[in-house]
Amino acid sequence: MRATSIGVILSGCGHLDGSEIQEAVFILLALSREGAAVQVYAPDVGLAEIDHLKRTATGAERRVIAEAARIARGQVLDLATAKGTEHDGWILPGGLGAVKNLSDFASKGASGSVNREVNRVIREAFAARLPVGACCIAPAVLALIGKASSTKLKLTLGTDRELARVLSGMGHTHVDAGVTDVVVDADRKVATTPAYMVDHAAMHDVQAGIDKMVHQVVAWSREELSAPRHTPART
Repeated sequence: MRATSIGVILSGCGHLDGSEIQEAVFILLALSREGAAVQVYAPDVGLAEIDHLKRTATGAERRVIAEAARIARGQVLDLATAKGTEHDGWILPGGLGAVKNLSDFASKGASGSVNREVNRVIREAFAARLPVGACCIAPAVLALIGKASSTKLKLTLGTDRELARVLSGMGHTHVDAGVTDVVVDADRKVATTPAYMVDHAAMHDVQAGIDKMVHQVVAWSREELSAPRHTPART
C-alpha cells in the first residue's frame, strides 16, 4: 500500500499576516514522523504585510504563495492546481492569515466567505469523506465552508466564549478544549486543536496537541487507503 498523502494549505508566513510558523512546522514535522507524503499549497493572492516587530501594517503587499514558500523551502504549489480528492487528507495551520487571506472571517465573522480555491478544495474533500485537520483559528475557515454547504461540524477554537458563540450561531457545535486536546468529529472526519488560541500556551504543549490532531488525520487517511474512494457529490 502506498504512503498516505496529505495536502497542507498555508496562508503566508507569520502569525499576524499569514500562517503561524511554529504551528506549520509542527504539522510538517508530525506528518514526517507519521511517514506521510506531503504537498504544501497556498492560494496565489495578495496579503497586507504586517511588521511583526512593531505589530503594525507596513502598507506593502506580498503574495501568499511566495510567503508560504519560506516555510515550505520553495516546495509549494498554487492551490488552484489542486483537487480536493488527489490527497488522502488536508490540514490547515492557524495564524491570522487563515482568517485574513484564506477567508475574511477576521473582518466579517459568520457573514464572511472563503477564498474560492480553498472553498473548492475543502468542499471536494468533505464530499469525498476525506479527513481534514485544522488548528488555532483555522477551524473558523472550515466553519464558513460548512455553513455555506449546510455541513454541520464539531470544532474547537479553544475556550473563547465569543468565538464559540459565533460558531454555534453558524449551526456548528463548539467544544471547549485545552491546548493539548483534540476535538474529533468522527462523522465528518474533522480534527481540530486550539494551539496558540490558548493564551500563554507553552510551545511543547502546542506541539503535543498538533501531534494528536495530525495523528488522527493520518489514521483516517490510512483507513481511506484501505477502502474504496467515495465519489464526491456535486457541490
